[in-house]
Amino acid sequence: MTSYDVIVIGSGPGGYVCAIRCAQLGLKTACVEGRETLGGTCLNVGCIPSKALLHASHQLHESQHNFEKMGLKGAPPKVDWKQMQAYKDDVIGQNTKGIEFLFKKNKIDWIKGWASIPEPGLVKVGEDTHKAKNIIIATGSEPSTLPGVEIDEKVIVSSTGALSLPKMPKKLVVIGAGVIGLELGSVYARLGAEVTVLEYLDQVTPGIDTEIARSFRSLLKKQGLEIITGAAVQSAEALKTKAKVTYKLRKDDSEHQVDADVVLVATGRKPYTQGLGLDALGVEMTKRGQIATDAHYKTNIAGLYAIGDAIEGPMLAHKAEDEGMAVAEILAGQAGHVNYDVIPGVIYTHPEVAAVGQTEDQLKEAGRAYKVGKFSFMGNGRAKANFAADGFVKILADAETDRILGAHIIGPAAGDLIHEICVAMEFGAAAEDLARTCHAHPTYSEAVREAALACGDGPIHS
Repeated sequence: MTSYDVIVIGSGPGGYVCAIRCAQLGLKTACVEGRETLGGTCLNVGCIPSKALLHASHQLHESQHNFEKMGLKGAPPKVDWKQMQAYKDDVIGQNTKGIEFLFKKNKIDWIKGWASIPEPGLVKVGEDTHKAKNIIIATGSEPSTLPGVEIDEKVIVSSTGALSLPKMPKKLVVIGAGVIGLELGSVYARLGAEVTVLEYLDQVTPGIDTEIARSFRSLLKKQGLEIITGAAVQSAEALKTKAKVTYKLRKDDSEHQVDADVVLVATGRKPYTQGLGLDALGVEMTKRGQIATDAHYKTNIAGLYAIGDAIEGPMLAHKAEDEGMAVAEILAGQAGHVNYDVIPGVIYTHPEVAAVGQTEDQLKEAGRAYKVGKFSFMGNGRAKANFAADGFVKILADAETDRILGAHIIGPAAGDLIHEICVAMEFGAAAEDLARTCHAHPTYSEAVREAALACGDGPIHS
């Protein structure tokens, strides 16, 4: 029986980052993974492959709509779906092999197979049992569905199936206007599919800033996505030659049907903990089926910890990574910590949408006095030159202290721009601090500075 200081179960962003940090801190570490490759959902069937398809389809969109304006003339490229899939698979391979290299570099044992925890301190994989002072569950999540909607990964697919369709659909119905639904809906709309998005709530990407959501919906509509909100899906049936989705509009209870070649179910995700033996161990769970942990990621079982999508909090790869590093540092006797008030969220459509901190709705509900600084990308020289002037930056600051409370961006490279605001918030910066920081010209980042200026005496270019 091999003994370790730490065994991490799962090699997604939370698990592999946790294992690497444990090894860096001098702990003898192993990581259990049942897939053929490391990286979990994110690298294999999630974040990375979806970004590859978003990038490829955006290049097609640019060639169709903007190349000629720049004097780049010629027939727009044709889509070779098989080659695009090969490009996506190559991107996956490069990333997963990179993690394998990092495991070898840091002397982490990859235990191949699916894990169970027969008793505290033991991890069973296949016929072998391994001993560990500490076990960290980082098993991630899996797609969830709705009553009356059965995923077959052929016609009615999850995000996993949507990334590897055998052929391009002419009609795609997306159930759920969250991050996954809108990203993959954008991919197929750019590639020529007729895309209809059905959302139960009254706005897209529920939970984000209301003003951003309205602008986002309008821009997606211009790109050809039909978005129906207030739609309660009753069923989705895979027929011989097509699929049929039945939904009711909440406003009047009227029933409607829409046909599609493929239905993408993007109604969220749920923790994946099956096969671990948590019930038999007596591990405490939350009402939503997550593993209950304390502020230091401990479960109610001695030596057993959990991080990432398996526990409470936003299901984001970078949240899992931060928790992985924090728990590793705690086990090494350090003060691991995650600031949950400064975790950015990004939607990788075009334009991108990014947010950190509180929304206006949350501040109003809390009764907090705040001020708003906004700046449109229409006033940004770089954005106009790049045909990327849709959207704006919004910064929310405390009315009295000017401390930054949140930021919301819809526009070019929003997912990168948000991070200077994250750093500012980590240091408790005021909007004026951001406004007085020199930003290179011409860059998209100047829009962030202008929004910060708008919290004070006003922006320059508006």
